[in-house]
Amino acid sequence: MKMKIFALLLVLSLMLSGCHGARERTTFRLPEDLDTSRNFTVTFWAKNDTNINQVNVYKQAIGEFEALYPNITVEMRLYTDYGRIYNDVITNISTGTTPNVCITYPDHIATYLTGENVVVPLDDLLTDENYGLGGQKVNFDAPTKGEMVPEFLEECRFGGHQYALPYMRSTEACYVNKDYVEKLGFTLPEVLTWDFVWQVSEAAMEKEGDVFKVNGQKVLIPFIYKSTDNMMIQMLHQLGADYSDATGHIGLFSDTTRNILKTVAAHAKTRAFSTFAISSYPANFLNAGQCIFAVDSTAGSTWMGSHAPLLDISADALVEFETVVYPVPQYDPEHISMISQGPSMCLFNKEDPQEVLASWLFMQYLLTDGIQIAYSGTEGYVPVTTKAQRSEAYQDYLSKAGSDDDAHYSVKMDAVNLLLNNTDKTFTTAVFNGSASLRNAAGELIENVTKSVRRKKTVDDDFITALYADVQSLYRLDQIQQSGAASRDLGPLPAESIALLATLGICWVGILGYLAVGAVKKKRRSEK
Repeated sequence: MKMKIFALLLVLSLMLSGCHGARERTTFRLPEDLDTSRNFTVTFWAKNDTNINQVNVYKQAIGEFEALYPNITVEMRLYTDYGRIYNDVITNISTGTTPNVCITYPDHIATYLTGENVVVPLDDLLTDENYGLGGQKVNFDAPTKGEMVPEFLEECRFGGHQYALPYMRSTEACYVNKDYVEKLGFTLPEVLTWDFVWQVSEAAMEKEGDVFKVNGQKVLIPFIYKSTDNMMIQMLHQLGADYSDATGHIGLFSDTTRNILKTVAAHAKTRAFSTFAISSYPANFLNAGQCIFAVDSTAGSTWMGSHAPLLDISADALVEFETVVYPVPQYDPEHISMISQGPSMCLFNKEDPQEVLASWLFMQYLLTDGIQIAYSGTEGYVPVTTKAQRSEAYQDYLSKAGSDDDAHYSVKMDAVNLLLNNTDKTFTTAVFNGSASLRNAAGELIENVTKSVRRKKTVDDDFITALYADVQSLYRLDQIQQSGAASRDLGPLPAESIALLATLGICWVGILGYLAVGAVKKKRRSEK
């Protein structure tokens, strides 16, 4: 009987403890002052591949910051891609050796949050009077929260809290060989539509002997899309059929997606469409006169066009043509919609609040005008603060568009202005634990269909139904938490729950007392 009562109480305890949801978020509290008598080391992880100018900006930021704070040393580690940063962070969470500041993606941060108290929530830090953005005890001219571009700041807010700050932002753009479009007898519209792109791409497939008529070469892929996950996400968003919502509810595997995949299959079958994963970088084909519509990030604009300052092909392979920069193709030209994305910064928690404060100060320094403007100038990024965007230095930079084929390369500047002029037409995707996998799944659908038609497979309803099942299994989408990003703060317990817990506590006291009395009586009997 005693054991039955104990078991019942245990079950009730577990039920009640789980009623209120996930683990509560702990709020980091800033120290009143930075301890300048101690030395601190801030580890900083960032991404860079071949752009030495970006490395130099990082070094500039570190040097200037260390001069302002002689007791803080910043140690930088550079990675070739964000996937490796993500993998190393996940590994280091388990060993308690995360970096202090990391440039990463919000989707990845959502996964970091599954660890207990790993990422510092920034809600209170942003507005702290002393050490918040633009705080009175900060030794440099940092932007205030109100000087952050609202759309970019919101992208870093999920699970009801601010867990990151934007570092740079870009969007996707369609880089168009205008000469080939006109040679095919078409006139570029004010806004690119999917129908127009598909129509021109198919028209370009006409051959004369063993070469294509439009370029006189044996190779032509009229339409190449680099990021197929963004392709699918944007197409769905334009059609009002988002692939997920903020709670993690998956809407990807819909009839709308099915119709998109059939369209992709039709154009992949004629070889009018391909992807980066299948064919290689869109810029290489565009610059060689082997592509008409190349979709890539505005950050990749320095690689696009006959006079691009960065090239992956030999100079003798270049073809002279006029490059025009458009937003990604649209279904409704009256309502332009395109994705906003880019690297963000997160702050990892440590046992020493002083170390976190030192790291937070460096993170802020990366938002100062000089660093924002310098880094954005290396590629087609835009600063994430209105303060930097409106500064005299940045406006001077924009005014020199086309004056050279390096810092002010015309195609890069057109890509920058595309985002600056259309920030209000951008959208962001929902972020939650598992959103990175869902994003990968969106791209996999297009990649799989494109590969399959090349292998002479028929992409019909049965094929797509089977593909849906395979992709859901591959990316374990059935395991995605439906509750959203990180552990959500659910507020104080309801009065009913408090009453139940109080009653349970009284019961526990009673039963423990009962068990104790029983144990004493048993001991006395044994002694007789």
